[in-house]
Amino acid sequence: MQRGRVRALLLALLCGALLPQRNEPARAPKQRPARTRSCGERPEELLEQLYGRLAAGMLSAFHHTLQPEPQGRQHNASCPAGARPVADKRVRLPVNLRSASPWAYRISYDPTRYPKYIPEAYCLCKGCLMGIFWEENFRFRSTPVYMPTVILRRTSSCAGGRYVYVEDYITIPVGCTCVPEQEKEAESVNSSIDKQEVKLLGSQNKPSSE
Repeated sequence: MQRGRVRALLLALLCGALLPQRNEPARAPKQRPARTRSCGERPEELLEQLYGRLAAGMLSAFHHTLQPEPQGRQHNASCPAGARPVADKRVRLPVNLRSASPWAYRISYDPTRYPKYIPEAYCLCKGCLMGIFWEENFRFRSTPVYMPTVILRRTSSCAGGRYVYVEDYITIPVGCTCVPEQEKEAESVNSSIDKQEVKLLGSQNKPSSE
């Protein structure tokens, strides 16, 4: 009886060893993340050639579209009010400083466009210098004049290991001009200035106490 159990046990072990074992599914090898190739900048000479072809005749084609900037952003830095330009013919100031609406230039920088550096005009005065001694007249408002122009805009696309540029059209301020101010605003500004002048004259003419 005992020998029969032993034989049955041995037979079961033998059958288990002979039966094909289930293989575990092979694990897929870990894939390394694909390396993103860095995109390089295009040569300056190539951008200059492409920009030159686009910008040819651009200013002459759009000169009739010059228009003042809408009300909003205004600059009032270093306004030369009261400083009449020198009459010496040997010393001739540039047009932007001899204008009734004087302006200056600053450089706008944008690394994603070509050209990266563009000069932009901004007005120095809020009003216009229209008096004999270049007093600031607030019945007129200095406002920038904008000019449309073309640039090359860098995109996120990459071709041949270089960034792709597309043409884009922007407007840049090229100078300033005088436009009539609204009557209510001009009167309120001039009346406040007149009040300050009256106070100043009154304080100067007031007799000093001994």
